[in-house]
Amino acid sequence: MGFGQMAMATLLANENSAVASDKSRPLAPKLPMFPARAKRVIFLFMKGGPSQVDTFEYKEKLQQDDGKDLPFDKPRVQFAATGKLLKSPWKFRRYGESGKLVSDLFPNVAQHVDDMCFLHGVHGTNAAHGGACLKLHTGSDNFVRPSMGAWVAYGLGSENQNLPGFVTICPTLAHGGVKNWGSAFLPAPYQGTPLGVASKPSTEARVAYTRRRWGSRSMQRIQLDLMQEANQQFLKWTGPNQELEGRINASELAFRMQDAVPQVLDVSGESKETLSLYGIDEKMTSDFGLQCLLARRFAEQDVRFIQITHSDSKVQWDQHGDLLNGHTEKAGEVDKPIAGLLTDLKRRGLLDDTLVMWSGEFGRTPVAQGTNGRDHNPEGFTVWMAGGGVKRGFSYGATDEYGYFAQEKKMHVHDLHATLLHLLGVDHEQLTYHYAGRDFRLTDVEGIVQHEIFS
Repeated sequence: MGFGQMAMATLLANENSAVASDKSRPLAPKLPMFPARAKRVIFLFMKGGPSQVDTFEYKEKLQQDDGKDLPFDKPRVQFAATGKLLKSPWKFRRYGESGKLVSDLFPNVAQHVDDMCFLHGVHGTNAAHGGACLKLHTGSDNFVRPSMGAWVAYGLGSENQNLPGFVTICPTLAHGGVKNWGSAFLPAPYQGTPLGVASKPSTEARVAYTRRRWGSRSMQRIQLDLMQEANQQFLKWTGPNQELEGRINASELAFRMQDAVPQVLDVSGESKETLSLYGIDEKMTSDFGLQCLLARRFAEQDVRFIQITHSDSKVQWDQHGDLLNGHTEKAGEVDKPIAGLLTDLKRRGLLDDTLVMWSGEFGRTPVAQGTNGRDHNPEGFTVWMAGGGVKRGFSYGATDEYGYFAQEKKMHVHDLHATLLHLLGVDHEQLTYHYAGRDFRLTDVEGIVQHEIFS
């Protein structure tokens, strides 16, 4: 039996290697390095930085010492001047069998705490939006690196060859912009395909040029074959050419996407109950609700990495002032849609093998900026996960008694990336790409997998 297992492992490894080396199919599905807990990721990105002490990490000491001085030193590097401790203006209540404390900002999401794993000790290294966004998305805040979605697509490919391996819905063009979903030095097929932008309604989220405006499908196929023959001939003359190979593969995928993408984006067949579940029938929640519904539809089609960005050109989650009204508005836009997404994934049997991750680029300070705002805080913030093999109804790590610094079971952003890849069956130290004389990886030379959060 042992020799048989060795032979099978060799055959599978050879098959995986052959698929990986097939340049004509860069998104062909690849075997995980070990049994995976999750097949795909839905990343809910709350741009601007939600406050951990006003959402999912209750701090009794902060409530008691409102208006007092912070009894320890603030970070050496701060984004702006801050003052005294500022208590949360929202009440926290216990939910579920786990008894998790959640603020009144998220009454609908709170109904799902027994399916969620809260990571309260996450921390980064940059207090500015641009650097923090890049750190979260690419693992680096000062160099151009591939995004985590691109790394996932590179490592595992896609199980649907008619759709991209990585889709980003309504991404922001600010604070790193396309670098947050780009592939950098990885081959072009692994970069994210954007649908719309954050500053426009999600009803306008489309992939450009997917509608066939002239000619039949068969005529387009003839034209594409002629163009690809010329490209392949040129490639023989020039030798390896990553840019040209990327265009060849992109053209083939674009041809197939003309039929596949409109089907995913067409939600007319969804029931009224489903549309209501996501809040699409309400003005406040309709925009983000549609993004969440599209994420579920892409997940059903086995897209490997799906990102949703909650942002606009006005407020975001960045409340340096007027915390009460700003966070109330932002949470009101996403609370029902996110809860609807979790409900829908679970009832369709998708939550078990889909990892849902919620995060901003950093948290916010427990001390006030001005009289009623909070400043950026990368020193400690909350990320939560659901499904995809993480423990349910579980809280891991903590910030200090006021919610400023990650203190218990700390997770750096590199650790978060290493853990996410592990859930997908990928060893973050082995997922590398040789470029500019050395092997690169998402976690650079760091990253510790947090096995304690696995179910």
